[in-house]
Amino acid sequence: MSFPIRSPRHLTGGIVILARVIDKIRLNAEEKLPAGYHVGIVPGNRTFDDRLCKFLDVNFEDLSARVLSGGTDEDVLDWCFTRGRQPDAEQIEIWNTFLIKRGWRDSGSPGLEKNKAEAGLSHRDDILTYFDLMDIEEGRAS
Repeated sequence: MSFPIRSPRHLTGGIVILARVIDKIRLNAEEKLPAGYHVGIVPGNRTFDDRLCKFLDVNFEDLSARVLSGGTDEDVLDWCFTRGRQPDAEQIEIWNTFLIKRGWRDSGSPGLEKNKAEAGLSHRDDILTYFDLMDIEEGRAS
């Protein structure tokens, strides 16, 4: 069986992380979210879920309710565009590039190193970003 949460790199409407957040919302509602995973806003910590909601200008609780009401990922994205904002192609490119590189030579680097150590992967110099770490930990990369 493959890991139940899609890669952060998976694109929905050209946007990274949305499919992963949708998966986590659904799994959390079914009480099947893997141990150690969080969903939503974590006080005192910027999460990808939080960043996504700010990028699309939607409330996380509203997004969760929309996801759980059914429909495809694209339906949820269309709702976000209607309810919040619809970024243009350049804004999406900047968003994707920022998230894809998060943890590499930026303010997220110390947190990435801490997470690598917690996963027993401190020795892996090839893990440069949070996306790299997620894909390795979840079996999509080696």
